[in-house]
Amino acid sequence: MGTLILMPTEHVPVLATELLDVLDPHPGETAIDCTFGGGGHSQAVAERLGSGGTLIAIDRDPAAERRFAEIEDELEPESRFMRADFADALETLGEEGVRADVVYLDLGVSSLQLDAAERGFSYSYDAPLDMRMDPGDDVSAADLVNEWPEERIATVLRDYGEERHARSIAREIVRRRPLRTTAELVDAIRAAVPPAYRFGRGHPAKRSFQALRIAVNGELDSLDRALPAAWGLLRERGRLVVISFHSLEDRRVKRFLGDRARGCVCPPEIPVCVCGREPEAEPLTRRPLAATPEEIERNPRSHSARLRGARKLPRGTDTDDERNLA
Repeated sequence: MGTLILMPTEHVPVLATELLDVLDPHPGETAIDCTFGGGGHSQAVAERLGSGGTLIAIDRDPAAERRFAEIEDELEPESRFMRADFADALETLGEEGVRADVVYLDLGVSSLQLDAAERGFSYSYDAPLDMRMDPGDDVSAADLVNEWPEERIATVLRDYGEERHARSIAREIVRRRPLRTTAELVDAIRAAVPPAYRFGRGHPAKRSFQALRIAVNGELDSLDRALPAAWGLLRERGRLVVISFHSLEDRRVKRFLGDRARGCVCPPEIPVCVCGREPEAEPLTRRPLAATPEEIERNPRSHSARLRGARKLPRGTDTDDERNLA
């Protein structure tokens, strides 16, 4: 019997206006939505593409596939859904010879997943300890916390959650095994951290849940593979936009786009370029764009969102925009 997945009652796409402004999709273009989720961004982009355009939607979650089926008839462009990890899907599209004008990624957990209490993504609900974006994957958060050694759990909490109390939390998790529900994990985290941290600003389990989710779904590895695959699919003057929700993602996006916006790398004491390196990208965001106070008030989940984008340059184009990336 399959896992029951409930659909949320409302989906609010983050930074939708900013995404459209930076992507600037035109009628007849081809767009790839790497993280379809509830479809809010895709619907907005599809309106710009019109009937002559093409929309390719990607998501590993079967709930997203069902959502796509619900709205497919409302989309004007020719549309296609691929249920897969976005890195795998982008590599497949490259092998098929697909070329796109705009590619965008909205990283992290979607509202569709977070609001489905039984999926175990949220520390706000008592649910099975799952966190799999694709419920068909083999390893859940329960497997990780109950089977991994203490040192490995601590490393995940520290590296993926930037959790300062990673060692004490990992020790408490191991001491309380087996943990089967999100509430049991929250209780272990609360018991492991100092009172000031337990009752301070923000939920004490936030960073640990983030870290475990990233580990369960291999999110950073997928992002590292997806960025070059997405860039390779872009036509000249195509646009890549990424919305991230924490520093681990944003640093990767910043570095990737910055590297492609960089031209000559010769030492300054050499008067004439000998490296021959040309910039591939023109930054479309001088600094990462953030949600307005009005959007944060309407949708508190947008408060940590950061948007970066770049345009793929034709060969032989000079630019010094890499100096302006922040």
